[in-house]
Amino acid sequence: MSASLSGRRLAVVGAGSRTGRHLARAASAAGAELVLAGPDPRKLEWTAGELSGPATVLPVDLTDEASIEAFAAELGRLGGLDHLVSTAGLPANGPLAELQLADVRRAFDAKVIGPLLLAKHLAGRIAADGSLTFFSGVAAWRPAPARTVMATTNGALAFLVQALAVEIAPVRVNAISPGIVDTGSWDGLGADKESFLASVAARNPARRVGTPDDLVKAVLHAIDNPYVTGTVLHVDGGGRLV
Repeated sequence: MSASLSGRRLAVVGAGSRTGRHLARAASAAGAELVLAGPDPRKLEWTAGELSGPATVLPVDLTDEASIEAFAAELGRLGGLDHLVSTAGLPANGPLAELQLADVRRAFDAKVIGPLLLAKHLAGRIAADGSLTFFSGVAAWRPAPARTVMATTNGALAFLVQALAVEIAPVRVNAISPGIVDTGSWDGLGADKESFLASVAARNPARRVGTPDDLVKAVLHAIDNPYVTGTVLHVDGGGRLV
């Protein structure tokens, strides 16, 4: 990340996740004052302990509007916000016949309704040259069996950022759409992980899988470029094309 974040306040929703922690560390090293947000304070404190600069921990649950409103109010008391990045997601994967409505609703709350409500409650508390950046995903462009909800929520978010970019301008709103990225989330495959990632790399036009640094660079571009809004930045090695 660049020095452009020096003196800026950046909130990371989902800062307890692997991707959120990596992003928070990079932003802190670049001089940002961090606000670490999410539903589990213990994970947020863990992230805070890894940072080189100042950080405030604030709870927020994207499935609960009252929680989002309280989060926005706390940010207002801190003096507002320059940028927010949300990596949040609650996937509801599985065969269509086995999907549970409660899980589907939580997936939409985290990926679509939650970002909408963040924009609603933060619009008046974010700098005019600030931005909101959300995480979509390649499943929207490459749907697969048992990933119907993931594809739909990620696709809905892609259209949401366009609408929000118009609605709350000049605040910019963008999305990052990762493909297969080795953040540690594939470690559960055990001995099969390396062969899986190798097969992905062989298919991708970029001939590699993504790294957390690839995501950080994309987020920085979304934050730092004042002429980018209403845009989905695909960080998938071209995986959506093949």
